[in-house]
Amino acid sequence: NFHEVTLRWIGGIVILGMLAVLVVFYLTRGQVRLQSGRSGRTIVRFNAFERAVHWMTAACFIVLAISGLNITFGRPLLIPLIGLEAFSDWSQWAKYAHNYLSFPFTIGVVLIFLMWIGGNIPDKTDVEWVKRGGGLLGNDHPPAKHFNAGQKMIYWIVVLGGGAVAVSGYLLMFPFYATGIEGMQLAQVVHSVVAVLFVAAMLAHIYIGSIGMAGAVGAMGPGSGDVNCAKEHHSLWLEQENARAAGKDARNAAAAPAE
Repeated sequence: NFHEVTLRWIGGIVILGMLAVLVVFYLTRGQVRLQSGRSGRTIVRFNAFERAVHWMTAACFIVLAISGLNITFGRPLLIPLIGLEAFSDWSQWAKYAHNYLSFPFTIGVVLIFLMWIGGNIPDKTDVEWVKRGGGLLGNDHPPAKHFNAGQKMIYWIVVLGGGAVAVSGYLLMFPFYATGIEGMQLAQVVHSVVAVLFVAAMLAHIYIGSIGMAGAVGAMGPGSGDVNCAKEHHSLWLEQENARAAGKDARNAAAAPAE
């Protein structure tokens, strides 16, 4: 009953509801554009290692999400389209992918936690950012550090949500090694409910990081973003980077031999 009724209602409402909200938001607000336009100058937002970890974790998450949703929604949605035999083959390969890709996904979540924990501790700046809507509802651009409050929320969703689905998933993958039938039932509920909430949150993350905000793609693509994008959305971090660069130039000039 939980799998065939309750979970389908939870997953359907949460995921389809998020998609509906994003569509309405895009149609009414449109893309958050750069008010000052592109400067033509770029600044490094994330290094190669950070981007590699992000994309490894993201790729694993996409496969895990699709293969996991197949367990709950696959039979009623896919069997009428592709037939029982094709669905059986697809589900078997999806199960293998789900099990094996859980390991690099978990490694990615741990690395994300370690890499970015220093920049994702909430502070007073985030309170002000939230009060001003993060610049999403108007032309306001509240100051933010390397990660704004919205990105910090995504960080903690990934760390806590990813940790919850990983632990509960391994309990299910290796049944009865660490718990009895009651624990298995609890792990099943936790894993599935947290997973569909995780998927819904990542849909919002993907939207903002792609078509939702101008200039956002570059940060996790080539790793560099336009300076004006940093100025509007991460002004405090840009000030720190400029001050660091100016200090480095001053030290280099002082160390240079006299002519």
